[in-house]
Amino acid sequence: MPDREPPAPRQTAAAGLFESNTAADFWRVLAEPQPAAEEWAAAVRAAAEELPAAARRDGDDLASLLHNTLGEGQFGPGHWRLSLPRRAYYWLKPLLPRALTTRVRGLHRGFAERAFPLGWPQEPRFARFQYAVARNLAEGRGWSRLPFTSFWPEGRRYALVLTHDIESSAGQSFAARVADQEEVLGFRSAFNFVARDYRHDPGLIADLRSRGFEVGVHGCHHDGRDFAGRARFRRRAAAVNERLRALGATGYRSPLTIRNPVWMQELEIEYDCSFFDTDPYEPLPGGVMTLWPFRIGRFVELPYTLAQDHTLARVLGQRTPAIWLDKVGMIRRFGGLALLNCHPDYLREQGLWDLYRAFLETLRPAAGEYWQALPVEVARWWRSRAEAASPLELPGARSAYLDLDPEGGIRLAA
Repeated sequence: MPDREPPAPRQTAAAGLFESNTAADFWRVLAEPQPAAEEWAAAVRAAAEELPAAARRDGDDLASLLHNTLGEGQFGPGHWRLSLPRRAYYWLKPLLPRALTTRVRGLHRGFAERAFPLGWPQEPRFARFQYAVARNLAEGRGWSRLPFTSFWPEGRRYALVLTHDIESSAGQSFAARVADQEEVLGFRSAFNFVARDYRHDPGLIADLRSRGFEVGVHGCHHDGRDFAGRARFRRRAAAVNERLRALGATGYRSPLTIRNPVWMQELEIEYDCSFFDTDPYEPLPGGVMTLWPFRIGRFVELPYTLAQDHTLARVLGQRTPAIWLDKVGMIRRFGGLALLNCHPDYLREQGLWDLYRAFLETLRPAAGEYWQALPVEVARWWRSRAEAASPLELPGARSAYLDLDPEGGIRLAA
């Protein structure tokens, strides 16, 4: 029998996990004297109109807004619990043929899209909120531009991160081919292994690392039950932590992106990739709305911001990477993080393999615009950028500015 589901965490339990994501740390303004807390608070209140009404229901102070956006509080206190039909589906899924599960997800598509309160595949409102905060601050000081520390090293326009969750031994067998293709095109990525579902290939892991790839952990079991109850989560988190130490890994993504930010504080990780900016198709639909990393208590969160491969190909029936590339264009405009998760288990299918390769080949000529980095590099950079006493002392940091045009527009410029 599954563990009894505990009550949802109180808002106060989760809210404090997000309060360190201040506007001052996000922008790292390069001006003296530094803006006072009261200036930032006024700029935040004025910018809050960019956000959904549900994100503002507890007030327009930053702590409340962060809880309801980054903390997904706008979706209600029971957000982290799977519904009974979904729990039943994931209990039965291992017994069902893949064709049937794909058909079920396809049938569910219409309902998921109609019931979803965020934009998809693009949800720019949190990005517009962050930019409005900067504009309000600059206008309050009489500035025509706001100088700040660039979001990414060497003044790159945006960051690009590639990740792969290996769900089974079959996926593990295909991982080397994925790495080979990426290496040929000049990319590096992270491969996440389920802790206890299959025997890990030490030769593969050693080879990936020797070639500059990263290794992480993808939950304890890929059965949808890691978060089935607090006691079960603690048992499985201990197994995940043991595997993290054995691999010397620092990153994690939960199976099926089932997540709980309070419980996940027990994981011994530097960063997590279990959250997303917007996604109506996951077992726990929702989204943190942001296009940038942020801190959840003890770890840095790297939300995936591009649709997952199985969603693109199997649910939506796409045969080209157009949705991915359009989203990358939007992320580029705001200077955010383009993070993709593809599965070696699914990339074995020729159509999806061709789609992923076309995506990489399209991006390759513009390599000078983006910072193509491993997840651990992005997490450490983001933490260091926020915590450095003098941001420009960071290796690779550059000054940048937001240029405010006379009609209220705003643009990122190096």
